[in-house]
Amino acid sequence: MGLGELALSRSFEWRGRSVAWERLGEGAPVVLCHGTPWSAQLWAPFARALSEEFTVHVWDMPGYGRSSKEPGHAVDLGTQGELFADLLAYWGLTAPHVIAHDYGGAVSLRANLLHGAEYASLALVDVVALRPWGSEFFRLVAENAEVFQAQPPTVHRGALESYIGTASHRGLTGAQLATLTGPWLDEQGRRAFYRQIAEADVRYTDEIQDRYPELALPVKVIWGAEDTWIPVDRAEQLANAIPGALLDVIPDAGHLIQYDAPVELAFSLHRWLTAEVDRWGPGPRSTSH
Repeated sequence: MGLGELALSRSFEWRGRSVAWERLGEGAPVVLCHGTPWSAQLWAPFARALSEEFTVHVWDMPGYGRSSKEPGHAVDLGTQGELFADLLAYWGLTAPHVIAHDYGGAVSLRANLLHGAEYASLALVDVVALRPWGSEFFRLVAENAEVFQAQPPTVHRGALESYIGTASHRGLTGAQLATLTGPWLDEQGRRAFYRQIAEADVRYTDEIQDRYPELALPVKVIWGAEDTWIPVDRAEQLANAIPGALLDVIPDAGHLIQYDAPVELAFSLHRWLTAEVDRWGPGPRSTSH
C-alpha cells in the first residue's frame, strides 16, 4: 500500500463479489463513490479531511481497486447501481450525503431512481450521466477486448499511463500516476481494466437521464472547467435538468479535479455538506458492521 493510501480493511460479500470498503470518523454519514478507471484512493485525502466532522464511507466497486476482479462477474453500471443500494442497506445508512465522481454519478443516480436508495444530498463531480459518453478508445476496446487483454505488460503500462494522463489538466506526479495505475498492472488487473471498458454501455444512462427532473433532493454539480473527458457543457445541462441543482465550475481543472484543484474542490464540498447538515440535521448514523 502506497504512502497516504486508505487501507479499505473491511469487506462486503455480494453475489459472489467481494467489495472492499472502509469507514472513518464520526458525524453525519457521507459516502464517496469513485469512477473509472479509478478507485477509492482518488478520494483518500478528502476522506481523511472530511472524517474530522463526518462519518465517511469509501468503497471500491467490484472490478476496481482492492475489490474482487473475477472474470465471470459483470461490472457494468447496472450491476454497480444495484450493488450500491444494497451496500447502503448493509451499512445501515437510510439517507447519507453522497459524493460521486465519474461513473459513480451514474451508479448513485441509478441506485436512487431505480433501486430506492435515498440520500440526504448528492454532489455530482465530473460525472457520467448524460449521453453521449465513452471515447473512441472505449469503442475500440469494446470491439477488441481480448486483443487488448493479451498485450504484453510493458505495452499495457504505456497505454494505461498515457490514457490516464489525459484526464488531468495540470499533469500528474509520479506518485499520483502510481496510485491510479497500480490496481491495473498485474495480469488480473490488466484483464479487468479492459473488461470494465468493454462493458461500458450508454443504455445505463439512457434508462435514467429523462428522469433527472424527478430527483427530489438537494443536488450540487461540480465540474472542472478544463475537463476534456466530459466537457463542462454537460455540467450545465445536468444542473438544468435537476430541479434546484446548484453548479460550481472550478477553473484550471480537468476531469481529475481531485488532483488538479484539491483545495478548491475541498472547499466546495465542505461548504455544501455543512450547509446541508445545518439544514437537515446530522441524520442517522450507520450500524456497526
